[in-house]
Amino acid sequence: MKISGVDIRPGNNIEYEGGLWRAVKIQHTQPGKGGAYMQVELKNLIDGRKNNVRFRSAETVERIRLDTKDFQYLYAEGDMLVFMDTETYEQINLPLDLVGDAAAFLQDGMMVMLEMYEERPISVQLPETVEATVVEADAVVKGQTASASYKPAILDNGVRVMVPPHIVSGTRIIVDVYEREYVKRAD
Repeated sequence: MKISGVDIRPGNNIEYEGGLWRAVKIQHTQPGKGGAYMQVELKNLIDGRKNNVRFRSAETVERIRLDTKDFQYLYAEGDMLVFMDTETYEQINLPLDLVGDAAAFLQDGMMVMLEMYEERPISVQLPETVEATVVEADAVVKGQTASASYKPAILDNGVRVMVPPHIVSGTRIIVDVYEREYVKRAD
């Protein structure tokens, strides 16, 4: 589906110069002289490169649709991750860098969503939040105000996050996977 260059929105997947790209940030600019344009920061879906491109309203790009499919994470094998299709029970191996920094939050049996283009995996989407256990939490410094007194803590997967003072070692918490932030205490 062709769209105008100024109709690109963050999250749109487009085909540009023979590659698959996702719009990360956009900025509409109207200079005092000349026509308006859309400054778009693109991220390559295959190799992760970033590119800044200006699109004028007269330019068109091909918007692509990615197919999504549910998979279950099974285990890590070296620098490869093994996933299973929940419908056909086929297993596929994907490189660790396809998941990125969120790989630390992968848990055995976790349901993930694979984005595919022409039957080829492009990216792996984990759930927005996961439950983790705090294994180490620093002591609270007395006299700090409640508003900004977050303290560092290390989770069972080795990730370091900032948590409120009432969280102690052994507490189960909900963590935002992509922001790596404390959300709330797990029930």
